[in-house]
Amino acid sequence: MATNSETSKILSKEHKDILKIVDALESEIGQLKNKDINIIFFKKVIDFIRNYADKFHHAKEEDILFKEFNKYAEKECIHCNPLEQMLFEHEEGRKNIKIMESGLNEKNKNMLIDGATKYIQLIREHIFKEDNILYPMTDDLLSDSIKNKMLKNFKEIEKEKKKNIKVYLDFIKSIGRRK
Repeated sequence: MATNSETSKILSKEHKDILKIVDALESEIGQLKNKDINIIFFKKVIDFIRNYADKFHHAKEEDILFKEFNKYAEKECIHCNPLEQMLFEHEEGRKNIKIMESGLNEKNKNMLIDGATKYIQLIREHIFKEDNILYPMTDDLLSDSIKNKMLKNFKEIEKEKKKNIKVYLDFIKSIGRRK
């Protein structure tokens, strides 16, 4: 199945942004045993994950995409509904970020590494499932009119959060320059 709707393309592009931060996070925790905790970096990563990945990206999924998918799933018999698992993984990601934040606040490298490692593994697998299973499934199931309605809602969210999103996209660019 291919991802072909504009909504799926937007969400997949946001996944690429999230994965850039995840790669930088993985690199940073890989070096953490031999250096001090870069408090500013970790605070920015936690802020990015909470606000870009969760409140911006996951909000589009949970408040728009998942709701439309569930409306269809309730009316029609589908082979499987992956949304319960996706929502569970969103919650697990939030828990891992709390562990990371506790490790940062307590200057506990092991806790910081543990939360970050669990988050990295979870989010990579989660993104793979969404990009390769959920989004193509959604593209096949939902009508063009529903996808257009979803796109309109996405655009409203993007307009509303435009200034904040620019800050996070600039952070992604700055991460790319660190390498």
